[in-house]
Amino acid sequence: MSTSTMGLGRKKRLSELVALVSLSATVFLFIHTRSLTNRLQEVQRPYESSVGDAVYEFVNEEKPHHSRELNTAPEVYYGKLDANELNNTRKATKDVLFFNRVPKVGSQTTMELLKSLSIKNDFHYHKDRTQKVETIKLTYNEEKWLANLINYFDPPSVYVKHVCYVNFTQFDLPTPIYVNLVRDPVERVISWYYYVRAPWYFVERKRAFPDLPLPNPNWLRKDFETCVRTFDPECRFIPGLKRDGFGDHRRQTMFFCGHGDECTGFNTEIAMKKAKENVEKSYAVVGVLEELNKTLTVLEHYVPRFFKGALDTYWNEVHVFSKINRNIYKPPVAEATKEIVRKNFTREIEFFDFCKQRLHKQYLALNLDKKP
Repeated sequence: MSTSTMGLGRKKRLSELVALVSLSATVFLFIHTRSLTNRLQEVQRPYESSVGDAVYEFVNEEKPHHSRELNTAPEVYYGKLDANELNNTRKATKDVLFFNRVPKVGSQTTMELLKSLSIKNDFHYHKDRTQKVETIKLTYNEEKWLANLINYFDPPSVYVKHVCYVNFTQFDLPTPIYVNLVRDPVERVISWYYYVRAPWYFVERKRAFPDLPLPNPNWLRKDFETCVRTFDPECRFIPGLKRDGFGDHRRQTMFFCGHGDECTGFNTEIAMKKAKENVEKSYAVVGVLEELNKTLTVLEHYVPRFFKGALDTYWNEVHVFSKINRNIYKPPVAEATKEIVRKNFTREIEFFDFCKQRLHKQYLALNLDKKP
């Protein structure tokens, strides 16, 4: 056999060996990568259900914009409804929209929507800066300062801030167009409970305020079910209990009641009545997170200067790229536990139902389903 033939044979065997090693390495890397991917998904979705339904923060997300929230209950007859009479936008004396947003009701997504609409509808968008300690209940002087700040903006403008209802007339200032959103009170409290325990929440807060201490690991690991069933102070929803701090998110009514002491008690009748009164008197629209399409439709028709095209903009733009505040660390909570909590949320639930009914009446008054 010639030297050249032997050389070719060795090269062929070497090529086969390289190919075999490459194939083995490829198979190994594929198996290892798949294993790492599966492990990563398990870490990223610690509370995913057995059927693979991830628990997301924003409800109604997958509902196409042309669908309707169906209700199989018999339709309540409200008599003849007049959209003009149900729209408080006409009462505003300045073309400024004030969104005194309630936390954990989809308000971050609504802010993204307003930012997009500010370009399309040509208005100025302003929001409060992130604060180390958020103060929602103000003193008289603080309330007056905020009212003057909002009055300072040139119309048409939007201002967004976590804060209780401000009465502009007491300071002889023009009344803005008020809007807000609400959510099922118990679902909202559960949402907040896990929101403040999410790892990315602390990363964002620590980045903004480096001197903030890290939370206690035992507090982080505490789940809502155990918190409720062991009567932990954090999950004891005691009627009449007063807390002024931003950390107490159980009182949705407080954002509509105002800054008086009568508004701070949890689940009180006086706070609920005052909140209803202010909604009826001052708010153009109070949307409902669980009825997103209806909310956006009513906003479009009742506050067109700012919300024209809101429905299409949300589903075609904001919904597509927005991943705001979705909490993969929020596990399902048993209905039995929710029912325990609901017993102490009677007036908060009544206020929520009041807002739902008001939104529904505003929607019906538009006669959008009426055939020509």
